[in-house]
Amino acid sequence: MTVAVGPCCWAAAVLLCAVLSAVGCGAAAEPAAGEKPSGKVEDGAESLGKGVAASAAESGGASGGGRRAASAAKRGAAGRHSAGRVADADSAAAAGTGAQEHAAEPAAADATPKHGAAAAQAGRHANRLARETSPYLLLHAHNPVDWYPWGEEALERARAEGKLIFLSIGYSSCYWCHVMERESFMDEEVAAYLNEHFVCIKVDREERPDIDELYMTALSLLGRRGGWPLTMILTPEALPIYGGTYFPPRDRLVVPPGGEAEQPQRLPGLLSLLRVVREAWEEKPAELRQGAEQLAAAVRRVLSGPPGLAARPPHENIAELVVAELAARYDERHGGFSGGSFDQPKFPEPSNLTFLLDLAEHEGHVQARRMLEGTLNALAAGGIRDHLGGGFHRYSTERTWSVPHFEKMLYDNAQLASLFARAYALWQDEEHRRVVEELVAFMLREMQSPQGGFYSAIDAETNGEEGAYYVWSAEELRSLIPPEEWAAFAAAYSLDGEPTFEGRYVLRRPQGVPAQEAAAGDDVTQHQKFADLRRRLLAAREERERPLVDVKVLCGWNGLAIRGLADAGRCLRQSEYVDAAARAAEFVLSQMRTAEGRLLRVHAGGQAHGTAFLDDYALLIDGLLALHEATGDARWLAEARSLQQQQIELFWDHAGGGFFYTPSDHEALFARSKDPVDSALPSGNAVSASNLVYLGRVLGEAAWQEQARQTVLAFSSLIENSPAAVPRLVQAWLALKRG
Repeated sequence: MTVAVGPCCWAAAVLLCAVLSAVGCGAAAEPAAGEKPSGKVEDGAESLGKGVAASAAESGGASGGGRRAASAAKRGAAGRHSAGRVADADSAAAAGTGAQEHAAEPAAADATPKHGAAAAQAGRHANRLARETSPYLLLHAHNPVDWYPWGEEALERARAEGKLIFLSIGYSSCYWCHVMERESFMDEEVAAYLNEHFVCIKVDREERPDIDELYMTALSLLGRRGGWPLTMILTPEALPIYGGTYFPPRDRLVVPPGGEAEQPQRLPGLLSLLRVVREAWEEKPAELRQGAEQLAAAVRRVLSGPPGLAARPPHENIAELVVAELAARYDERHGGFSGGSFDQPKFPEPSNLTFLLDLAEHEGHVQARRMLEGTLNALAAGGIRDHLGGGFHRYSTERTWSVPHFEKMLYDNAQLASLFARAYALWQDEEHRRVVEELVAFMLREMQSPQGGFYSAIDAETNGEEGAYYVWSAEELRSLIPPEEWAAFAAAYSLDGEPTFEGRYVLRRPQGVPAQEAAAGDDVTQHQKFADLRRRLLAAREERERPLVDVKVLCGWNGLAIRGLADAGRCLRQSEYVDAAARAAEFVLSQMRTAEGRLLRVHAGGQAHGTAFLDDYALLIDGLLALHEATGDARWLAEARSLQQQQIELFWDHAGGGFFYTPSDHEALFARSKDPVDSALPSGNAVSASNLVYLGRVLGEAAWQEQARQTVLAFSSLIENSPAAVPRLVQAWLALKRG
């Protein structure tokens, strides 16, 4: 997303022009990280790549003039598709191949991951990342690049030697992060240039979302498309100069959209970028420093939040304003939001759905229920749902939910478990119940560690092939489904038409037919019959090599899982779900705290570490409150109360109201953010406001109710101008008004 910030970033703009001029191409040639290039390589090699998730929504958004302009960015538009052709076979060689992330099996909780070229080089290269516990960082431990983790050792070296910092930020289930790892960071020439002229730092954005937010905001302010891998060039003081997302190792000719007659354009490679930046640093360091300082100042203005509490509360009809904005983006035909063009990626957007559910539940809001049910039914039917193994993939690569990007994230499944369970409690739709049962079974089977915590993600690809674990050829399907049952099963799961994913099938239900089994006869009988066939397919699928699992246990994401399981157990009256939620809570509370009782963000490699951020506290407290609601056990309320007091001490903004993202004693970065915008995860400020409302009401503490009010009022200008950017904050305000 682009935000106008005036002339403060002209030095970086000049550098951009120099890069593009040096390689002789236009700015539009760079593929965004959220993009799925689909063109042909001239020599007939594989296409430039497969789908990738890189929503600017998850970067923390950006704003200008005191108003965060993230209401569009947070909707998850991942970027345009490219119809280009790669014109040089050299760059095509690695383009369609990918070996991705994580550690081997869910049960191997702390195994060191191996993947692709990096694994092959394990005996020859070992850099500082070999001492880390993050599965994503460990995947780069055998690159020839002299990587540092983020920390004082790297920053001090950059300052002492006056070297620019090459910062690369990614995460374990990011497809293009690993394309760049194979292509560039295993390339000896690229590595040698980086090692000689830069201090190289690799960051797992899921461990350090604070760092990711700073530099993603800087990238947005530069007018560049956001996403991952995030590639940034910094001054020795770690101020941002210039950046982008994915870069191939060398310049690459691409035929732009428009057909064979168009002249190829040159896509700048990483080596070209590095050389231009190095030359600029040697020739005009003062100008680059000045531009970096101005850009850093702009980032501070964007992320610092409002100057003080607003006097005016949200509009009386604020809920209707949110509904109206969501309705304007609602896809009437296929459910979900931002469905204008066919090939635009579409995300579930749980915060929007949670807001709509709240209105339907408390106010019987007809339009909210219609949009919610339409979206939940589309998700339940679509290819984004794993109809064999349960759970949901990250997003759909197109409008109809038919073709997913195949990674599975804990935070998506946790939030959707809560949504479908609560919807079932309201309307008793048996398909919603089945979704919850299959989803929870998947989470417990494939994402829960032996100790009770939940892993972060499951990869999208196997051995470099996206979706290989999940998709089916016609021959495979016909070999497993008896001929006499083929027609009914094929009709039920959309296998009777053309393949939807690179010549293979993704199981999905025909939209608008929530129970295809009923069309073929008795619903119960047919459902059981199809269940047997699904089990047969699942057993065959489990013989394949599994995608790798990111075995990090993240505090806040586990809070979401606790909420999802507790709600599922309460609404479906399944005590084992609540027991699983309690087990996860026990793990986090006992294994992810310091001796003084402060939360830690990450558990990996057999140990907990890392500063806990606002969303870690807010989401864990929310999960504990869901456990209290499900069980009535006062212990969970007491734990939530204690953590809420700690959160206020560490994060509360005494001048402006609301909560900072980092604690008061956190490492000093060049900006400290305070963000209310919902993205893939709900805003920490919004969840905190809701927690304070609940605790204030149950415990009779008026002071906490007042802090909930102040949290909402701190962002009232944003609520007024872009209400659909902050639906969970509006939801908290409505809860406060209900008393």
